[in-house]
Amino acid sequence: MQVIIPGEPMRYGLRLIAYAPIGPRLGVLGQHLGFEAGMPLNDVPSLRLTYSTHAAGAQWLAQPCEIAVEWSAGGAWTEPQGGRFLRIKRASYATDFAGPLSFDAPGWSWQLRKLVLYPGAGMVDGKRPFNGVTPGTILRMVVDEGQDRGTLPGLAVDFTQTPDSAGQPWDKLLTIRLDPGADLLTLLINLAKQGVLDWTMQGRVLRAFNEGTTLGGDFGTGPAPVDLRMGRDVDDAPDDATLEDASSAILIVGENGLQVEVTNPSAVAPWGRWETYQSQSGVSDEGTARLLAQHALDRASGERVQHTPQIRPYAAHWLPLKDYRPGDTVLAPGDQGVMQGLRVRQITLSCDADDVIGGNLVLNDRFLERDIRLARRSLGILDGGISSGGGGGTPAPDTDGRVPATPGGLLVEPAAYLDEHGYAHGQATLTWGAVTEDVNGVELSIDGYEVYTRRNEANRPWVLVAQTDSADRTATISPLVIGWEYSFKVRATNDGTKGVFSPQFVVFIPDDSTPPPAPSTPVVAARLGVIHVEWNGLGSASEQMPIDLDRVHVWMKDLLNSADLGVRVGYLTGAGTEVIPGQPYNADREIWLTAEDRSGNESGQSGHITVAVTPLMETDLIGEIIDGADHIISGSIPADAKIVANSITASLIQAGAIQAGHIQANAITADKILAGAIQAAHIAANAIEADKIAANAITADKIAATAITGKTITGSIVRSGATGQRFVLDSATLDLRFYPAGNSNYSRFYAFDGLYPGETTTFITSGTNQSGSARAELQVAAGLVRLDIRQPSSSTRKGGGLDVAES
Repeated sequence: MQVIIPGEPMRYGLRLIAYAPIGPRLGVLGQHLGFEAGMPLNDVPSLRLTYSTHAAGAQWLAQPCEIAVEWSAGGAWTEPQGGRFLRIKRASYATDFAGPLSFDAPGWSWQLRKLVLYPGAGMVDGKRPFNGVTPGTILRMVVDEGQDRGTLPGLAVDFTQTPDSAGQPWDKLLTIRLDPGADLLTLLINLAKQGVLDWTMQGRVLRAFNEGTTLGGDFGTGPAPVDLRMGRDVDDAPDDATLEDASSAILIVGENGLQVEVTNPSAVAPWGRWETYQSQSGVSDEGTARLLAQHALDRASGERVQHTPQIRPYAAHWLPLKDYRPGDTVLAPGDQGVMQGLRVRQITLSCDADDVIGGNLVLNDRFLERDIRLARRSLGILDGGISSGGGGGTPAPDTDGRVPATPGGLLVEPAAYLDEHGYAHGQATLTWGAVTEDVNGVELSIDGYEVYTRRNEANRPWVLVAQTDSADRTATISPLVIGWEYSFKVRATNDGTKGVFSPQFVVFIPDDSTPPPAPSTPVVAARLGVIHVEWNGLGSASEQMPIDLDRVHVWMKDLLNSADLGVRVGYLTGAGTEVIPGQPYNADREIWLTAEDRSGNESGQSGHITVAVTPLMETDLIGEIIDGADHIISGSIPADAKIVANSITASLIQAGAIQAGHIQANAITADKILAGAIQAAHIAANAIEADKIAANAITADKIAATAITGKTITGSIVRSGATGQRFVLDSATLDLRFYPAGNSNYSRFYAFDGLYPGETTTFITSGTNQSGSARAELQVAAGLVRLDIRQPSSSTRKGGGLDVAES
């Protein structure tokens, strides 16, 4: 119900409504003794209710009925998705004269387990086959067949074989076989776990959507995010965290003696290396094993954290079910109370006997959401049957020379993985339907399948890339070239007789799409018109950066310029310092970092730091005069007062009266110093420091020949010239750049020690070509020499490549 304060509108209310089974509304259950409703994403909701047998409406609960939870925020009452429950289980307390009854009511979707798949035509090995169909096709067939038998007549469905419940075309196809007896609820939960769809109930209507769309609104970003603030929207936000599942190395053992070890240098390892082992039958391809290992290690790289903040609906700015629902992403206190984007996995609302409302949320951070998606990918690789790209009988006695029929339902799901050097390669998982007949429709027992592929270009030759036995209708292929489009086809074989090829399935091999973590907050210092930005080489959570890190961009923004959204002013390839010269005094600059990997994925922003370059001399000394050569009297020189040129001579200044701190930067120029006045004997040892010398003040003609011979030059940057043909050596990044005489299209020679553990890697990059579309890069490591053509502004491959590796 609701809390009513005289003179104020209702802030937030809950109530219960009774319905007849598959029937009309009966009325409000207004005299309850308390209830709690849990509404999860992609699972069965639950309701716990206590009600007195003497209260109004108790007669409705004395028999099976439906109970709906409704909410209101001052307007109409609304039944949320997943808010309809079944009164099918009760308990009573015979010694309590108040006659309370306790009810455990599952969500209406609980009934979907009562609708099962029956055997049908075209059974293969005792299973119902579905070849290359949408999720809606499978679900509607199960529902329609069941309702034709009279099962669940009150169930309605608002999706079809073609669009989902939001009217959007299904974005995935499936080739699967289902056992007779599989129930509709289990099928829905399994499809949701594999990332095929999201589902829920609206009253008695089953709704299904493309995964992460309608039931995956992102309200945690943008100019007005749904921000659940501590003390306002939520409080008492416990975090449960564990390192029990953490590992930094995994050994994958597959078929035919395949063994692949993959390590994760960024994993949390306070006690050193932790290992895990995974046996994968059916995996004989190294790229697939490496992809599975990376998925497993990514899921085990750090703490598992679950957030369960308590809701404060009477004080909250954002209200559950009104402003956010299960599946939505909101901005909420995460680990250690830091605000971050978290996905709502469950909303639980409670109402006590005094109608006071409370509840809690179950939230997953983006790290755990990524874990869930990685687990789905691994399941798809091992089991096959899903694609988001492109498009048993008794055998006859005579099989010789008979041509097997075309395999149906070929699906190909592409993915990207990183090799041991941090470069992305492609992998594809193929699944197809069983062939049980020859081309004339006569039953046939085949002996295997052949998989062919080629680059999807005219006149390219087809290549046999995999062979499986008759019981194996899944194949994994790697390595494939990132950014290429491939065609695949499969055929069955029968005692040497080749069958008819399936229709071609064309897929684009995607690049790695996982960005690196946001860099840690930089350390920023400013002096004499120069800003120094130092980065420690770690992520925002003090984790190691991934193996495919390419560079960390340095961004700067003028806080007084509303049109300035920030520009890149430099970059680092590892821990070090970037120098930003030429900054005006006392002007605030905002500095932050982002990380970019070799595939061009860019991270979120690091913490922002504001800094201003300050002048050498305190400005409050301006406008003061000398009193008796002892001190300055404030305000004693009026604004219109002037000092006559040459009126203050050297003889009028007391010895030692003018110290270095009294002289404004650049105030004494060369034309003010008498020729020969300053001799070596006048300059104390170490009296002139680097920060006392103006930029460009010492030119080449001021340095005697051989003056630097045999000496060590320290500093961040050494240049052979300011313009024109020159080289620039940056010691902070171990970077040597060569500029030609006529332009700034430079080439680079640099070293990086974070690519492979304990090893320094050397890079040589050319300038860009005349059209600005490509550049060349040579990488020289201890066990690898790699030559690539790349995009001019990123590390994305463009064109050919050559690897010379130790193995």
